[in-house]
Order: sequence, then structure tokens, then C-alpha cells
Amino acid sequence: MKPRSAPLAAPAAIDAVKTIYRELAVRPIERACITRTECCHFRLTGRTPFLTKGEALTAAKAWRATGRTRLPESPDGGCPLLDAATGRCRIYDGRPFGCRTHFCAAAGGPYARREVVDLIHRLEDLDRALGGDGALPLPAAIERALREL
Repeated sequence: MKPRSAPLAAPAAIDAVKTIYRELAVRPIERACITRTECCHFRLTGRTPFLTKGEALTAAKAWRATGRTRLPESPDGGCPLLDAATGRCRIYDGRPFGCRTHFCAAAGGPYARREVVDLIHRLEDLDRALGGDGALPLPAAIERALREL
């Protein structure tokens, strides 16, 4: 029987996720995100991003960097990371993969899976290395990660 290795440490996982995000950013995929945030209103779109553990830790670290420790309630079904006053994402530079490759028609629609599947597999591999149990809806994933940081 193969011995089980220790789970990957959060700082190393966050660095690996940021590397994946940087690789995504330099791919020649036509995008025009102008931060309209329609895609951030999950109840209206019927879509909520799912985050792997590495993504959730990365988002939670970015959230903590804003001086916050808990996600606010979002009674309107919007992303809890949105600033209620400005309507903008408080962690835009640290936003999850799904938010970067979203379905927003104004930004050019979703990325074709074939264009990013290698990055998705790397995020899934990181999830396993962290001892994660698969992707979770954004609010639950980040709340769990905030408890772990």
C-alpha cells in the first residue's frame, strides 16, 4: 500500500493557483471583461461559480487582505464579494477561475473548455493535493477556507 502524502500547505497552493491565473491571463483568448458584474448576480443568472480548495484559499486570502474575516449575507442573491456601495468585486485580482472564464455575453461568452481544460485539471489536482473534496459553491467554499486560514 502506498503511503499517503501530507496535504499541500495553503501558501504553496495559493502560489500555484496564482500561477494558473497568470497563465490564463496571457492566453490569446478574446475577452473584453469590463467589470459590469451582471454575472455576479447568481440568483438572476442561475449560475454560481464552484471553487476548488486552492481557489477558495486564494479568494479567502484576498478577502482577508481587505480587512474582512467573514463573508456578508447577500439577500439579493449576489456574490458576497461584491461591494454593496460600488457594485464592484472587492477581490477582483484574486477572483476565482470561474469568474475569470465566466459566461458573460458582454465579455465574449464563456471560454471554450478545450482552451482551458489543462488549467482546470491543474486546479483539480491541487484540490486533491490539499485534501479537498471537490469544488463547492463560491460562498460555502470561501467560508470554509476562511476558517482554515
